[in-house]
Amino acid sequence: MSKTTDEAPQSRFARLRSTLRLLYHGQSPTAQRFQAAALIVDLAIIVFFILTPLLRENASFLWIDYSIAALLAADLIARALASTDVLRWMRQFPVIIDIFILLTLLAPTWLVNLGFLRIMRLWTLTRSSSFWRPLRKRGLETYQPTVQAVINLLVFLFVVTGFVYTAFANEDSGIAGYVDALYFTVATVTTTGFGDIVLPGTWGKLASIVIMIIGISLFVRLAQSIFRPYKVHFPCPQCGLQKHDPDAVHCKACGHVLNIPDHGHD
Repeated sequence: MSKTTDEAPQSRFARLRSTLRLLYHGQSPTAQRFQAAALIVDLAIIVFFILTPLLRENASFLWIDYSIAALLAADLIARALASTDVLRWMRQFPVIIDIFILLTLLAPTWLVNLGFLRIMRLWTLTRSSSFWRPLRKRGLETYQPTVQAVINLLVFLFVVTGFVYTAFANEDSGIAGYVDALYFTVATVTTTGFGDIVLPGTWGKLASIVIMIIGISLFVRLAQSIFRPYKVHFPCPQCGLQKHDPDAVHCKACGHVLNIPDHGHD
C-alpha cells in the first residue's frame, strides 16, 4: 500500500513535467496558443520595465512590481520543470539574467539602482525559439537577423538610459528626468553630440566613450543585417562553414556538395 501511495505523487509530478514540456516546447495548437499568450504577457512586462522610472512614485507601483515578480517566478519554475536537465538549464546565461531580474522585483527598494537591467528580459526572450516561431510560420525567417539586431540596439539604449538616469541624474549633468537620460543616450550613441547634456567628471567621460563605441558597433551590426545578402545556417559536413546562400549547391570554402533543406515549402 505504501509503495502505491509513494508512486502516485511521483507519477503526478512526472505528468506535470511532461505537460509543461509539451506546452513550452511542443508544436500542437494548444502549445502554440500557450506560447503566444506567454509571449504577450512577456511583452507587457517589458513595457512595464521600460516605464518603471516614470511609474516608481505611483501608489500602485509596488503591487504591480510584486505581481510581476510572482508571474516571472512561476514562469521560471515552470521552465525549470519543463527542462530535461535542471542544473544545466540554470547555468544558461539568459536564465541567470532572468533570476537576477526576479531579485530586483522581489527587492525593489534594495536593488533600485540595478532595476534598469530589467529590460534585458527582452534580450533573454529572444533566446527562446517560441519568440521567432511567428516569423518562421509566415516564411519570414530571413528577417530574423534584422529583428534581432533591432532588439539588441533597443535593449542597449534602454539599459544605458537607465544607467545614466540612475548614476548621473543631477543639476550638473543637466539630466533632470528619464526623458533627458534617453535624449542623452540617443545623442551619444548616434555620435550627434549636441553638448547640451554632458556627464560630469572623469567617470562621465569614460561612460560616454563606452556608450559611443558599443552604440556604433550595434548600428553597424544592424546595417549589415539589412544590406548584406541573406544566408542560411547550414554547417558544411566537411569543413564546418556555418552559413551559405539559400540556393548554394557547393560549399564556397571547400567545394563539398551541400543538401540545404528548402524551408520555403514547409
